[in-house]
Amino acid sequence: MELAIFSERPAFEKPLYVGSPVIEEDVKEKYFQYMSEVFNRNWFTNNGPMVQRLEAEIAKLHGAKYCVAVCNATIAEILVLKALELSKEIILPSFTFIATAHACLWQGAKTVFCDISPDRLGLDPAKAEELINNETCAVIGVHLFGNLCDIEGLTRLSKKHNIKLIFDAAHAFNCYHGDKPIGCFGDAVILSFHATKFFGTFEGGAILTNDPKLAERLRFLRNFGFRGYDNVGFLGINGKMSESSAAMGLASIPAIGHRSAMLKNNLEVYRKGLSGIPGVDVLQVGKGGRSNYQYMVMFVDEIKFGVSRDVLCKVLWKENIIARKYFYPGCHNMEPYRTICPDADKRLGVTDQVSNKVLCLPLNLERPEKNINIIVSIIKAVNENPKEASEWARLHL
Repeated sequence: MELAIFSERPAFEKPLYVGSPVIEEDVKEKYFQYMSEVFNRNWFTNNGPMVQRLEAEIAKLHGAKYCVAVCNATIAEILVLKALELSKEIILPSFTFIATAHACLWQGAKTVFCDISPDRLGLDPAKAEELINNETCAVIGVHLFGNLCDIEGLTRLSKKHNIKLIFDAAHAFNCYHGDKPIGCFGDAVILSFHATKFFGTFEGGAILTNDPKLAERLRFLRNFGFRGYDNVGFLGINGKMSESSAAMGLASIPAIGHRSAMLKNNLEVYRKGLSGIPGVDVLQVGKGGRSNYQYMVMFVDEIKFGVSRDVLCKVLWKENIIARKYFYPGCHNMEPYRTICPDADKRLGVTDQVSNKVLCLPLNLERPEKNINIIVSIIKAVNENPKEASEWARLHL
Protein backbone atom coordinates (compact mmCIF):
# COMPACT_ATOMS: atom_id res chain seq x y z
CA MET A 1 0.00 0.00 0.00
CA GLU A 2 1.51 3.35 -1.08
CA LEU A 3 2.03 5.93 1.64
CA ALA A 4 0.52 9.35 1.09
CA ILE A 5 3.93 10.97 1.58
CA PHE A 6 5.28 9.11 -1.44
CA SER A 7 2.44 10.01 -3.76
CA GLU A 8 3.09 12.12 -6.84
CA ARG A 9 1.37 15.19 -5.45
CA PRO A 10 3.48 17.10 -2.87
CA ALA A 11 2.05 18.13 0.48
CA PHE A 12 2.54 21.81 -0.35
CA GLU A 13 1.71 23.40 -3.68
CA LYS A 14 4.43 26.05 -3.27
CA PRO A 15 7.87 25.44 -1.75
CA LEU A 16 8.41 26.35 1.90
CA TYR A 17 11.93 27.71 2.38
CA VAL A 18 14.15 28.12 5.42
CA GLY A 19 14.48 31.87 5.93
CA SER A 20 11.73 32.83 3.51
CA PRO A 21 10.82 36.49 4.20
CA VAL A 22 7.35 37.29 5.46
CA ILE A 23 7.10 41.09 5.34
CA GLU A 24 4.37 42.74 7.37
CA GLU A 25 1.99 45.16 5.62
CA ASP A 26 2.93 48.07 7.90
CA VAL A 27 6.61 47.46 7.09
CA LYS A 28 5.82 47.67 3.38
CA GLU A 29 3.87 50.91 3.86
CA LYS A 30 6.65 52.47 5.92
CA TYR A 31 9.24 51.43 3.37
CA PHE A 32 7.39 53.19 0.55
CA GLN A 33 7.11 56.31 2.72
CA TYR A 34 10.86 56.27 3.31
CA MET A 35 11.53 55.71 -0.40
CA SER A 36 9.40 58.74 -1.22
CA GLU A 37 11.79 60.75 0.94
CA VAL A 38 14.75 59.19 -0.86
CA PHE A 39 13.38 60.15 -4.28
CA ASN A 40 12.58 63.67 -3.10
CA ARG A 41 16.17 64.10 -1.91
CA ASN A 42 17.60 62.48 -5.04
CA TRP A 43 20.28 60.92 -2.81
CA PHE A 44 20.51 57.18 -3.41
CA THR A 45 23.89 56.12 -2.04
CA ASN A 46 27.20 57.50 -0.63
CA ASN A 47 26.38 57.54 3.09
CA GLY A 48 22.94 59.10 2.76
CA PRO A 49 20.57 60.11 5.57
CA MET A 50 18.80 56.74 5.63
CA VAL A 51 22.08 54.88 6.09
CA GLN A 52 23.14 57.24 8.86
CA ARG A 53 19.79 56.83 10.65
CA LEU A 54 19.93 53.06 10.33
CA GLU A 55 23.47 52.96 11.71
CA ALA A 56 22.41 54.93 14.76
CA GLU A 57 19.42 52.65 15.37
CA ILE A 58 21.44 49.44 14.97
CA ALA A 59 24.23 50.67 17.25
CA LYS A 60 21.74 51.62 19.96
CA LEU A 61 19.89 48.32 19.65
CA HIS A 62 23.08 46.32 20.09
CA GLY A 63 24.84 48.33 22.79
CA ALA A 64 27.68 49.42 20.52
CA LYS A 65 29.15 52.90 20.16
CA TYR A 66 29.54 52.63 16.40
CA CYS A 67 27.82 50.89 13.51
CA VAL A 68 29.19 50.91 9.96
CA ALA A 69 26.61 49.75 7.40
CA VAL A 70 27.83 47.99 4.26
CA CYS A 71 26.47 46.19 1.21
CA ASN A 72 26.64 42.68 2.71
CA ALA A 73 28.10 40.73 5.62
CA THR A 74 30.89 39.10 3.61
CA ILE A 75 32.23 42.52 2.66
CA ALA A 76 31.81 43.51 6.30
CA GLU A 77 34.14 40.74 7.42
CA ILE A 78 36.66 41.44 4.67
CA LEU A 79 36.71 45.11 5.70
CA VAL A 80 37.21 44.23 9.38
CA LEU A 81 40.13 41.95 8.61
CA LYS A 82 41.64 44.61 6.35
CA ALA A 83 41.13 47.42 8.85
CA LEU A 84 42.73 45.38 11.64
CA GLU A 85 45.56 44.33 9.29
CA LEU A 86 45.04 40.64 9.98
CA SER A 87 46.95 38.54 7.47
CA LYS A 88 48.50 35.64 9.39
CA GLU A 89 46.64 32.74 11.05
CA ILE A 90 42.99 33.12 12.04
CA ILE A 91 41.23 30.50 14.14
CA LEU A 92 37.59 29.92 13.21
CA PRO A 93 35.02 27.12 13.19
CA SER A 94 34.42 24.98 10.14
CA PHE A 95 30.77 24.67 11.16
CA THR A 96 29.71 27.97 9.64
CA PHE A 97 28.61 29.47 6.34
CA ILE A 98 31.43 29.36 3.81
CA ALA A 99 31.65 33.18 3.66
CA THR A 100 33.30 33.27 7.10
CA ALA A 101 36.25 31.30 5.77
CA HIS A 102 36.26 32.98 2.33
CA ALA A 103 36.68 36.42 3.89
CA CYS A 104 39.84 35.26 5.65
CA LEU A 105 41.26 33.85 2.45
CA TRP A 106 40.44 37.02 0.50
CA GLN A 107 42.50 38.91 3.07
CA GLY A 108 45.40 36.51 2.51
CA ALA A 109 45.14 35.00 5.99
CA LYS A 110 45.53 31.31 6.77
CA THR A 111 42.33 29.63 7.95
CA VAL A 112 42.88 27.40 10.97
CA PHE A 113 39.71 25.40 11.56
CA CYS A 114 38.83 24.59 15.14
CA ASP A 115 36.21 22.24 16.57
CA ILE A 116 32.98 23.35 18.23
CA SER A 117 31.31 22.55 21.53
CA PRO A 118 28.39 20.10 21.16
CA ASP A 119 25.97 22.19 23.21
CA ARG A 120 26.51 25.72 21.86
CA LEU A 121 27.68 24.63 18.37
CA GLY A 122 30.19 27.50 18.66
CA LEU A 123 33.95 27.62 18.80
CA ASP A 124 35.40 25.66 21.74
CA PRO A 125 37.82 28.03 23.55
CA ALA A 126 39.89 25.18 25.02
CA LYS A 127 40.42 23.61 21.62
CA ALA A 128 41.12 27.02 20.09
CA GLU A 129 43.87 27.65 22.63
CA GLU A 130 45.61 24.45 21.53
CA LEU A 131 45.92 25.93 18.03
CA ILE A 132 47.43 29.28 19.02
CA ASN A 133 51.04 29.94 18.01
CA ASN A 134 53.25 32.90 17.16
CA GLU A 135 51.44 33.36 13.83
CA THR A 136 47.95 33.55 15.33
CA CYS A 137 46.52 37.04 14.94
CA ALA A 138 42.79 36.58 15.60
CA VAL A 139 39.95 34.28 16.50
CA ILE A 140 36.47 34.44 14.97
CA GLY A 141 33.58 33.24 17.10
CA VAL A 142 30.38 32.47 15.21
CA HIS A 143 26.96 32.84 16.82
CA LEU A 144 24.68 30.25 15.24
CA PHE A 145 20.91 29.82 14.95
CA GLY A 146 20.07 32.58 17.45
CA ASN A 147 22.39 31.08 20.08
CA LEU A 148 25.65 32.68 21.19
CA CYS A 149 29.04 31.02 21.25
CA ASP A 150 31.19 31.09 24.43
CA ILE A 151 31.71 34.85 24.59
CA GLU A 152 33.37 34.82 28.00
CA GLY A 153 35.74 31.97 27.14
CA LEU A 154 36.81 33.53 23.85
CA THR A 155 37.24 36.95 25.48
CA ARG A 156 39.59 35.47 28.09
CA LEU A 157 41.47 33.67 25.33
CA SER A 158 41.95 36.79 23.21
CA LYS A 159 43.16 38.85 26.15
CA LYS A 160 45.52 36.15 27.40
CA HIS A 161 47.21 35.80 24.02
CA ASN A 162 46.79 39.41 22.87
CA ILE A 163 44.93 38.51 19.69
CA LYS A 164 41.92 40.14 18.08
CA LEU A 165 38.42 38.80 18.74
CA ILE A 166 35.77 39.07 16.03
CA PHE A 167 32.23 37.77 16.25
CA ASP A 168 30.29 36.64 13.18
CA ALA A 169 26.76 37.45 14.32
CA ALA A 170 24.91 36.86 11.05
CA HIS A 171 22.37 34.77 13.01
CA ALA A 172 22.34 36.88 16.16
CA PHE A 173 20.62 40.18 15.38
CA ASN A 174 19.09 41.58 18.59
CA CYS A 175 20.45 38.72 20.72
CA TYR A 176 21.75 39.14 24.27
CA HIS A 177 24.41 37.50 26.42
CA GLY A 178 22.89 37.71 29.87
CA ASP A 179 21.56 41.24 30.10
CA LYS A 180 24.01 42.67 27.56
CA PRO A 181 23.42 42.92 23.80
CA ILE A 182 26.01 41.37 21.49
CA GLY A 183 27.54 44.70 20.46
CA CYS A 184 29.22 44.95 23.86
CA PHE A 185 31.79 42.26 23.12
CA GLY A 186 34.88 41.76 20.98
CA ASP A 187 36.85 44.07 18.72
CA ALA A 188 34.16 43.88 16.05
CA VAL A 189 30.80 42.20 15.51
CA ILE A 190 29.52 41.42 12.02
CA LEU A 191 25.80 41.48 11.23
CA SER A 192 24.01 40.18 8.16
CA PHE A 193 20.91 41.82 6.71
CA HIS A 194 20.41 39.34 3.90
CA ALA A 195 16.84 38.79 2.77
CA THR A 196 16.71 35.37 4.46
CA LYS A 197 17.70 36.74 7.86
CA PHE A 198 15.53 37.70 10.82
CA PHE A 199 16.18 41.37 9.99
CA GLY A 200 16.76 42.12 6.33
CA THR A 201 17.50 45.10 4.13
CA PHE A 202 17.07 43.11 0.88
CA GLU A 203 20.86 42.74 0.95
CA GLY A 204 23.23 44.29 3.45
CA GLY A 205 25.34 44.00 6.54
CA ALA A 206 27.03 46.03 9.23
CA ILE A 207 29.99 46.13 11.59
CA LEU A 208 29.58 46.98 15.27
CA THR A 209 32.54 48.22 17.27
CA ASN A 210 33.38 50.31 20.31
CA ASP A 211 36.72 51.42 18.86
CA PRO A 212 36.47 54.92 17.31
CA LYS A 213 39.65 54.50 15.25
CA LEU A 214 38.46 51.21 13.81
CA ALA A 215 35.06 52.69 12.96
CA GLU A 216 36.70 55.63 11.20
CA ARG A 217 38.99 53.38 9.19
CA LEU A 218 36.09 51.14 8.20
CA ARG A 219 34.15 54.12 6.86
CA PHE A 220 37.12 55.08 4.68
CA LEU A 221 37.65 51.52 3.46
CA ARG A 222 34.02 50.96 2.42
CA ASN A 223 34.27 54.05 0.16
CA PHE A 224 37.34 53.21 -1.93
CA GLY A 225 39.66 54.57 0.79
CA PHE A 226 38.58 58.19 0.33
CA ARG A 227 39.35 60.41 3.32
CA GLY A 228 37.84 63.45 1.65
CA TYR A 229 37.45 64.97 -1.80
CA ASP A 230 40.33 63.92 -4.06
CA ASN A 231 42.12 62.33 -1.10
CA VAL A 232 42.54 58.56 -1.04
CA GLY A 233 44.42 57.33 2.01
CA PHE A 234 43.82 53.57 1.95
CA LEU A 235 43.32 50.62 -0.36
CA GLY A 236 39.53 50.54 -0.19
CA ILE A 237 36.63 48.99 -2.04
CA ASN A 238 33.04 49.87 -2.81
CA GLY A 239 31.22 48.40 0.18
CA LYS A 240 28.55 51.06 0.70
CA MET A 241 24.92 50.37 1.56
CA SER A 242 22.27 52.00 -0.63
CA GLU A 243 19.53 54.27 0.68
CA SER A 244 16.93 51.76 -0.55
CA SER A 245 18.40 49.01 1.62
CA ALA A 246 18.66 51.33 4.61
CA ALA A 247 15.02 52.38 4.16
CA MET A 248 13.97 48.74 4.30
CA GLY A 249 15.96 48.32 7.50
CA LEU A 250 14.44 51.37 9.14
CA ALA A 251 10.94 50.25 8.18
CA SER A 252 11.59 46.81 9.70
CA ILE A 253 12.93 47.87 13.09
CA PRO A 254 9.47 48.33 14.70
CA ALA A 255 8.57 44.77 13.66
CA ILE A 256 11.45 43.12 15.54
CA GLY A 257 9.50 42.35 18.70
CA HIS A 258 6.56 40.90 16.80
CA ARG A 259 8.82 38.74 14.65
CA SER A 260 10.67 37.31 17.65
CA ALA A 261 7.41 36.45 19.40
CA MET A 262 5.97 34.81 16.28
CA LEU A 263 9.10 32.73 15.63
CA LYS A 264 9.31 31.69 19.28
CA ASN A 265 5.70 30.50 19.11
CA ASN A 266 6.32 28.61 15.87
CA LEU A 267 9.39 26.98 17.36
CA GLU A 268 7.35 25.79 20.33
CA VAL A 269 4.75 24.27 18.00
CA TYR A 270 7.54 22.31 16.31
CA ARG A 271 9.01 21.28 19.64
CA LYS A 272 5.72 19.90 20.94
CA GLY A 273 4.97 18.13 17.67
CA LEU A 274 8.38 16.51 17.36
CA SER A 275 8.68 15.49 21.01
CA GLY A 276 8.48 11.76 21.42
CA ILE A 277 9.71 10.92 17.91
CA PRO A 278 12.71 8.60 18.38
CA GLY A 279 16.01 10.00 17.16
CA VAL A 280 14.81 13.61 16.75
CA ASP A 281 16.22 16.34 18.99
CA VAL A 282 15.36 20.04 18.67
CA LEU A 283 18.12 22.57 19.38
CA GLN A 284 17.61 24.54 22.58
CA VAL A 285 17.92 28.29 21.99
CA GLY A 286 18.14 31.30 24.26
CA LYS A 287 20.17 29.65 27.00
CA GLY A 288 22.09 32.26 28.98
CA GLY A 289 20.56 35.22 27.20
CA ARG A 290 17.96 36.31 24.67
CA SER A 291 17.50 34.75 21.26
CA ASN A 292 15.81 36.03 18.13
CA TYR A 293 14.47 32.49 17.46
CA GLN A 294 15.52 32.76 13.85
CA TYR A 295 15.97 29.07 13.04
CA MET A 296 14.26 25.76 13.69
CA VAL A 297 17.13 23.29 14.04
CA MET A 298 16.80 19.57 14.66
CA PHE A 299 19.23 16.67 14.77
CA VAL A 300 18.49 13.25 13.31
CA ASP A 301 20.06 10.15 14.87
CA GLU A 302 19.91 7.58 12.08
CA ILE A 303 19.95 4.55 14.38
CA LYS A 304 17.10 5.75 16.60
CA PHE A 305 15.07 7.49 13.88
CA GLY A 306 15.26 4.63 11.38
CA VAL A 307 16.63 6.48 8.35
CA SER A 308 19.42 8.96 7.79
CA ARG A 309 19.07 12.72 7.87
CA ASP A 310 19.70 12.73 4.12
CA VAL A 311 16.81 10.36 3.41
CA LEU A 312 14.47 12.47 5.54
CA CYS A 313 15.66 15.62 3.81
CA LYS A 314 15.01 14.12 0.39
CA VAL A 315 11.46 13.16 1.37
CA LEU A 316 10.80 16.64 2.74
CA TRP A 317 12.06 18.24 -0.47
CA LYS A 318 9.75 15.99 -2.46
CA GLU A 319 6.88 17.42 -0.38
CA ASN A 320 8.04 20.99 -1.20
CA ILE A 321 9.47 21.43 2.31
CA ILE A 322 12.90 22.80 1.43
CA ALA A 323 14.81 21.77 4.56
CA ARG A 324 18.49 22.72 4.70
CA LYS A 325 21.50 20.87 6.10
CA TYR A 326 23.17 23.95 7.64
CA PHE A 327 26.19 23.67 7.75
CA TYR A 328 26.97 20.37 6.06
CA PRO A 329 29.61 19.23 5.21
CA GLY A 330 31.65 21.91 6.99
CA CYS A 331 33.99 24.41 5.35
CA HIS A 332 36.96 22.04 5.69
CA ASN A 333 35.26 19.58 3.34
CA MET A 334 34.76 22.20 0.60
CA GLU A 335 37.23 23.72 -1.81
CA PRO A 336 39.64 25.36 -1.62
CA TYR A 337 39.95 24.37 2.05
CA ARG A 338 39.85 20.63 1.41
CA THR A 339 43.07 21.11 -0.54
CA ILE A 340 44.85 23.75 1.54
CA CYS A 341 43.80 22.28 4.92
CA PRO A 342 43.98 18.53 4.20
CA ASP A 343 44.47 17.48 7.84
CA ALA A 344 41.73 19.65 9.38
CA ASP A 345 39.27 16.78 9.68
CA LYS A 346 41.53 15.05 12.22
CA ARG A 347 40.65 17.67 14.85
CA LEU A 348 37.01 18.32 13.93
CA GLY A 349 35.20 15.33 15.38
CA VAL A 350 32.28 17.23 16.90
CA THR A 351 31.93 19.33 13.73
CA ASP A 352 31.61 16.21 11.57
CA GLN A 353 29.13 14.57 13.97
CA VAL A 354 26.88 17.62 14.11
CA SER A 355 27.03 18.38 10.39
CA ASN A 356 25.93 14.83 9.58
CA LYS A 357 22.82 15.13 11.78
CA VAL A 358 21.68 18.74 11.51
CA LEU A 359 18.54 19.75 9.62
CA CYS A 360 16.85 23.15 9.51
CA LEU A 361 13.12 23.37 8.84
CA PRO A 362 11.04 26.31 7.54
CA LEU A 363 10.00 28.45 10.51
CA ASN A 364 8.84 31.83 9.21
CA LEU A 365 5.53 30.57 7.85
CA GLU A 366 2.11 31.86 6.99
CA ARG A 367 -0.59 29.77 8.75
CA PRO A 368 2.19 28.33 10.92
CA GLU A 369 0.26 25.91 13.13
CA LYS A 370 -1.45 24.20 10.19
CA ASN A 371 1.71 24.05 8.08
CA ILE A 372 3.97 22.95 10.94
CA ASN A 373 1.56 20.16 11.86
CA ILE A 374 1.70 18.88 8.27
CA ILE A 375 5.52 18.96 8.31
CA VAL A 376 5.61 17.13 11.64
CA SER A 377 3.16 14.49 10.35
CA ILE A 378 5.46 13.79 7.40
CA ILE A 379 8.49 13.39 9.68
CA LYS A 380 6.47 11.00 11.85
CA ALA A 381 5.41 9.01 8.77
CA VAL A 382 9.05 8.59 7.69
CA ASN A 383 9.98 7.45 11.20
CA GLU A 384 7.15 4.91 11.24
CA ASN A 385 7.92 3.60 7.74
CA PRO A 386 11.73 3.59 7.45
CA LYS A 387 12.03 0.78 4.86
CA GLU A 388 9.59 2.43 2.48
CA ALA A 389 11.25 5.82 2.94
CA SER A 390 14.73 4.43 2.31
CA GLU A 391 13.60 2.56 -0.79
CA TRP A 392 11.82 5.60 -2.14
CA ALA A 393 14.93 7.76 -1.58
CA ARG A 394 17.14 5.12 -3.25
CA LEU A 395 14.98 5.07 -6.35
CA HIS A 396 14.92 8.86 -6.58
CA LEU A 397 18.61 9.68 -6.12
